[in-house]
Amino acid sequence: MDLRDLRYFEAIADAGHVGRAARTLSRTQPALTAAVRRLEQKLGTPLFERVGRGIRLTAAGAALHVRARAIRIAALEAQREVAQIGRGEAGVVRIGMVPTAARFLMAPLFQRFLGESPAVAFKSTIASNDVLRSALRAGELELAVDFTSSSDADLVSHALFHDECVVVASHSHPILRERPSMRDMLGYGWVLGGPAVATREWLEHAFHRRGLEAPTVQIETNQILFIPELMQASRLLSFMSRRHLAPRGPLREVALRETTMRREFAARYRHESYLSPAARRVVEALRAQGRQLRGSA
Repeated sequence: MDLRDLRYFEAIADAGHVGRAARTLSRTQPALTAAVRRLEQKLGTPLFERVGRGIRLTAAGAALHVRARAIRIAALEAQREVAQIGRGEAGVVRIGMVPTAARFLMAPLFQRFLGESPAVAFKSTIASNDVLRSALRAGELELAVDFTSSSDADLVSHALFHDECVVVASHSHPILRERPSMRDMLGYGWVLGGPAVATREWLEHAFHRRGLEAPTVQIETNQILFIPELMQASRLLSFMSRRHLAPRGPLREVALRETTMRREFAARYRHESYLSPAARRVVEALRAQGRQLRGSA
């Protein structure tokens, strides 16, 4: 089976609609339809059936959908491994990091490899934990640095360092003039990540555990870099790593034990996935950087 045909089939099955899948892949609908026909001819059975104006998987299509991603990823990894061994090249490392980890780990990592192994190339992604885990499981990333989770049994984790997330406000925010409670915090709007971002999930759960509503999110963002400037002249609150707070910076911690989240960062990859020699070296370099961060803390 053609790997591209499998990828197109996956996209249609995930979207439940040829048009939506075509827009996601930036391909034409006839190209996707032709890919499905080729697969059906090779397998000798229909993969989709029409239901009203839409389509759904047949029993055979559902079975292929379960296996298609594993087949495609295994084939791509085999191609990369054989090509790398055959050419003797260092290769490309596809790595993703959550913003806090990227701030402290990414530049030193790249500088180290530029000096020691200039033939190693990187394709990097900075994104929230939910985006990185999805890309890791889809085979789009080899490595990801994000937060550890007991629910990720399909991923290998190497602990790097830890930090604490706290509620933050502008240095002139009125909430800093008193001893605030969690209920007091609900009187203000918040800047937070999306609903599936681990820090937001933890924060909302902390409020719910105490019988309170979740904070009101006025601005939802996947990037924390612009938050300090945004919050300087506003009464918004946010939730971020204490490592981002400078002694004389624009933001201050709203100290409260109930809203302090400890999290562990780890370098992660899929169980039984092929890791190139360069990727394995990256894991070891990250672990060394993590030890330095733990020591400096």
